Amino acid sequence: MTNTVLVIGGGPAGLEASRGVSDLGNPVILVEKNAFLGGNPIAERYAMLTGPVFRDAEEAMQDLIKPVTDDSNIKVHLSSTVTALDGELGNFTATITSESGTTESVTVGSVIIATGFKHFDPGYTSGAQQHWGYYEQPDVLTLTDLEKMLKDKNVVKPSNGKVPERVCFIQCVGSRDRQLGNQWCSKVCCGIACKQAIEIRELLPDTRVFIFYIDLRAYGFWEDELYWRAQEQHNVNFVKGVATEVIKRGDKLVVKGEDTTMSRPMEVEMDIVVLSVGMEPSQGTLDMANMLHLPLEDHGYIKTIGGPLNTTQTERPGVFAVGAAVGPADLEDSISSAGAAAMKAVSALRKLKLSAVAGD
Repeated sequence: MTNTVLVIGGGPAGLEASRGVSDLGNPVILVEKNAFLGGNPIAERYAMLTGPVFRDAEEAMQDLIKPVTDDSNIKVHLSSTVTALDGELGNFTATITSESGTTESVTVGSVIIATGFKHFDPGYTSGAQQHWGYYEQPDVLTLTDLEKMLKDKNVVKPSNGKVPERVCFIQCVGSRDRQLGNQWCSKVCCGIACKQAIEIRELLPDTRVFIFYIDLRAYGFWEDELYWRAQEQHNVNFVKGVATEVIKRGDKLVVKGEDTTMSRPMEVEMDIVVLSVGMEPSQGTLDMANMLHLPLEDHGYIKTIGGPLNTTQTERPGVFAVGAAVGPADLEDSISSAGAAAMKAVSALRKLKLSAVAGD
């Protein structure tokens, strides 16, 4: 048997898992499909961390990346994917294929899947009743589109380059939607909308900002640090309602729907509409589940055993899954589950070795 641990995915969860395993004394092989480490915060050019803190995302990610790249106990494969994995706890054989097509076979003792999530594509409307105008209207953005603007400190209407007078967020786009089959709450969208609303107000103090929500789900410290701060300190307007359609009228966008507080139709003009898109299982997550014959839970994420009492162990011994590979997760969830998986992956190998020594 070998005590090397394979970590698949170099985002926040994969980086933390790699560091945790190495700190416990086991060698790590980290495989990342991109040419860089850092996952979505780097790939999508996040301005700030996705949590109840205002800290530059790229700077913060270096706190996770540098300990991994500086650790001689961790071997990193960039622009690579795991294309085959067979065997059992203590003796898995993995095939790592690079972007150029070269392959390498490695033997590992346990596996941690940290393949993250993908953002919901609001241009996909099959079976949906909402018509958001994404792809048709350049001034209809997603949270990730706006995040790039905020990183560049250049929030303008894409259609004409002018500073917007009115910006709104539409919550639960691609989440909590049975018509689309995405019944789950994506957990972070309300908090991120509040954070971005604050950033807009700080950058453009004359711009009015609205958030249309079904019900605000700012849990834990997100409530105090983001929701109340946005409302009380930055005068962000929160409107309880359901937006169902975005249309063009002159050089404005018109948001139609229902103001559920007043029980009346709603029709308001905006310069920019931001769709708070939710999370879906990434293609990497689905590929790993298929390759390793791992069952998915009812929402399409990798199934773990034990419910809330065992959130990282899959049904295949020696294979663990973390972060958004097992369901919607914020950064804190991802880091916490990565630490738990690192401990469990190393523990499983040590127990196996002790069992072998004892002759069991």
